[in-house]
Amino acid sequence: MATIELEKLVKRYGKVEAVKGIDLSIADGEFVVFVGPSGCGKSTTLRMIAGLEEISGGTLKIGSEVVNEREPKQRNIAMVFQNYAIYPHMTVRQNIGFGLYTSKLDKAEKDKRIEAAGKILGLEALLDRRPAALSGGQRQRVAIGRAMVRDPSAFLFDEPLSNLDAQLRAQMRIEIKRLHQRLKTTTVYVTHDQIEAMTMADRIVVMKDGVILQVGTPSELYDAPVDVFTARFIGSPSMNLVRGRRKGSSAEMAPVGDILIGVRPHDLIAHATVTGSSGFTVTGTVSAVEPLGPETLVHLDVADTPIIATVREKFVPAVGSTLTCEAALGDLYLFDASTERFLGRS
Repeated sequence: MATIELEKLVKRYGKVEAVKGIDLSIADGEFVVFVGPSGCGKSTTLRMIAGLEEISGGTLKIGSEVVNEREPKQRNIAMVFQNYAIYPHMTVRQNIGFGLYTSKLDKAEKDKRIEAAGKILGLEALLDRRPAALSGGQRQRVAIGRAMVRDPSAFLFDEPLSNLDAQLRAQMRIEIKRLHQRLKTTTVYVTHDQIEAMTMADRIVVMKDGVILQVGTPSELYDAPVDVFTARFIGSPSMNLVRGRRKGSSAEMAPVGDILIGVRPHDLIAHATVTGSSGFTVTGTVSAVEPLGPETLVHLDVADTPIIATVREKFVPAVGSTLTCEAALGDLYLFDASTERFLGRS
């Protein structure tokens, strides 16, 4: 295992600066997830760590050693790609052991590592099958197994679950997290899916336009986002935002207010009967309803602003009806309307 240090790391493509001098320290054994929209620089950063992209400026250290000029194979890292990159003509056993064929390990040690990886990943009964006979989740396990047998200092994952269906993604999230807890290998994981980030990471790195906006635990980013972008990117469905102004210890909607009021859909509750005891209320026209089982999401038009609220009672609002929703004191996020920086909770 190893620490990873990014110091003023830069990547340029001609005159375009894709990564703009970022700093980050990743602890030994930590699971760090990079999130952000397409083109934000997260995959480019991962590829620089892997040695697949040349570093344009700054310093990259793995285990306290500068590796800017080292080839990928000299960095003792293992990367798992989005497309699995496994060989269809080889068995699972051969695919997992592929990275060991040029190593100096004897055959007995290679076989031992392959068998151990197969057992940990639940592939022991499939070692002599070919990839065509495997499911998508099993193929991804093969790719992870090939990384595991090398006993690397760090694992790098580049959106490894994006080709799987929703159920398999949820299953593989848990499996990768359990694997990390078992191996305790430093892990850097890139995804555009904030649910993956929230459920898997020790810390999340939010990137936009080649810079790091915020680094923190999932709860830190959820409870105290540094700005509007981070607030809306972390959490599903995205945070509601309306223009407003302060009102005592709370806030209220106001077309010319100097703040932006954020409230998460799960905190904005629609009732059959309004209680009137909340710190914040909005009233709008129901445009769509999404029943989810234990709760229902309601989409509202509020003064030309789309709002999502939650119904937890056993009633379903009719499309076109008027509905008032409430949020409790302390559930509002306040942002400066001009800078979009976080001001605090109400």
